[in-house]
Amino acid sequence: MIKKSFSLIFILFCLNAFSQKIIEKNFESDILETIRKLKIYLPEGYVMENTKNYPLAVVFDSEYLFDTYVGNSVLFAEKDKAPKQIVVGISMKDSKKHDTYFDLLTGELTQSNSSFYEFVRDEVIFYMESTFRTSPFITLVGEGTSANIITHFLKEPNPFINSYICINPTFSNFVNQEFDSYNLNKFTKEDNTFYLYINNSTSFSPQKQTKIEELHNSLKPLDLKNFNIIIDNLDTSSSVSAIGETIPRALNEVFQIYSSISKSEFDKNIKDLLPLDAISYLENKYLEIEFLFGSNLEIRESDIYAIEKIVIEKENGDKLREFGKMILNRFPSSQLGDYYLGRYYENRKEIKKALKHYKIGYGKMNPSDPNSDKFYENILRLGSQ
Repeated sequence: MIKKSFSLIFILFCLNAFSQKIIEKNFESDILETIRKLKIYLPEGYVMENTKNYPLAVVFDSEYLFDTYVGNSVLFAEKDKAPKQIVVGISMKDSKKHDTYFDLLTGELTQSNSSFYEFVRDEVIFYMESTFRTSPFITLVGEGTSANIITHFLKEPNPFINSYICINPTFSNFVNQEFDSYNLNKFTKEDNTFYLYINNSTSFSPQKQTKIEELHNSLKPLDLKNFNIIIDNLDTSSSVSAIGETIPRALNEVFQIYSSISKSEFDKNIKDLLPLDAISYLENKYLEIEFLFGSNLEIRESDIYAIEKIVIEKENGDKLREFGKMILNRFPSSQLGDYYLGRYYENRKEIKKALKHYKIGYGKMNPSDPNSDKFYENILRLGSQ
């Protein structure tokens, strides 16, 4: 309880700190033939970093989801667990029944449901992408019947939504057949990464829990390498408390690739690789981060150290040169690329080349860095030979 309270306080603090970056807009919709209220959050640094792009999150039910989502997005970005995001919230306070209530018995959308769907797809997303610096990664977030509308975006013949976050979803009695009709296998043809997050909860009725579990069982046999399906089972006292838990849990899943290499990621994907494969894995991880999220990150030192042992100990360290060159290409200001090149040439008894790279690496270091003395020791040691 105390931990949750501290998290809530931090999120509220973040919202207060960045409230000046929230734009409220009356959006005139040709499709809906009415005006809809949008709330737009621009992350810290958006104005100053004028060449950087940001993932876009479209949040339905903004009256009660927008602040929670923005607060968590700020927290995750502060902790380097996710990129900064642009968030747009769609007000549905007086229109949710009209926008998202559908026939529970058949699953068919009403004409007003279809119009709202087109409004999101063709007007809101188009406006956000044409007005703000968004990256290709788009997330949709909705609760209840709004979560159901989100799943219908899976039927798009050319998938353009990366992340579908469905909170406390209200599905029809034919939801399994609906998902079958979406032909999820088409996602494997896309050079992209996708996430479907759905939560189940002990606070749901037995019928609703069973429906979601049956959907889970029908999706389990699918082997879709780039389409990640997460059915998250929560022990919550109410659907309201489930909202507070699902958003950070969903963000943790959706932006896992952005985070530094965890022990579970290392054990699952890296530990048994050969050096060149481990180097390629690390390089591709950052290329994917740049493509999806518009974040041109230099490789984190913790990720370099994560695969260091593989490169040094396997194949007699013969791939240290490739390792060093890759780091210099992605992280040119780091001394580590030159360190591994120096170590490679030292192993080959090419002392002049090794000494050259050790000197270059040392020159990049801050004298106050506690590791600078150890780095300089390499120079003294080889200089005396």
